[in-house]
Amino acid sequence: MKNSLIISTYNWPEALALVLKSLKNQTVLPDEVIIADDGSTDETKLLIENFKKESTFPVSHVWHEDVGFTKAIILNKAIAKTEGDYIIQVDGDCIMHSNFIEDHLTFASKNCYLYGSRVNIQKPYLDALYKNQQVQFSPFSKGIKKRTRAIYSPFLSQFYKSNHQFSKKFRGCNTSYFKSDFIEVNGYNEDFKGWGREDSELALRFFNKGLKSRRLRYRGIVYHIYHHEKSKSRLELNNNIELTTIKEKLTWTANGVDKYH
Repeated sequence: MKNSLIISTYNWPEALALVLKSLKNQTVLPDEVIIADDGSTDETKLLIENFKKESTFPVSHVWHEDVGFTKAIILNKAIAKTEGDYIIQVDGDCIMHSNFIEDHLTFASKNCYLYGSRVNIQKPYLDALYKNQQVQFSPFSKGIKKRTRAIYSPFLSQFYKSNHQFSKKFRGCNTSYFKSDFIEVNGYNEDFKGWGREDSELALRFFNKGLKSRRLRYRGIVYHIYHHEKSKSRLELNNNIELTTIKEKLTWTANGVDKYH
């Protein structure tokens, strides 16, 4: 089974550099990496070009012009270009635990999507984070909160089983699924513009389609770098799209990934 790692980013090369550094430390490397870039400037492009030169796996940069927050669109464009059977997804501000890819692949199963834990790196620690170029953490590391999420324990993780229910703990910055399942629901709904709900609405259509979910508690960990909250000016509109998916039990979006393949 071939896998593809998708990293979404927008104009934050300092954070992306740490994510890419954590990628080098993985116990299992991806078969390919595609960076879904929602309109960053040339500084991000240069970072990716330099990373390509030293990588032992294919790295692609999928970019479109900056027209505002259109994460759903750039993710569809990136995933449409993947050659992998299995998609692992992370945001460009989420440093990966060294076992991140291995953990997602270990629990990959048909008709099931996975979602892992997110540890928060706090604002006062950012200077030290960048100065030290730190990509390894433990529950006792400085500068983090929600420390129990940083506990790595294969033993404890086995008590979390797959089930057919939607969890509000789902985050698109730490998820994985079979590409075939993504295609069957037509991917992300591109009606979502601005921050909010594009990830959870996708998971709801997975749920409506009959997919199970599994929480990777104590495995599949990422460390989220603090940033100011993005504008929530469209959150009410995005909420309404999601509520329609819930009410009508939708499994398909008309404005999805099918236009790219």
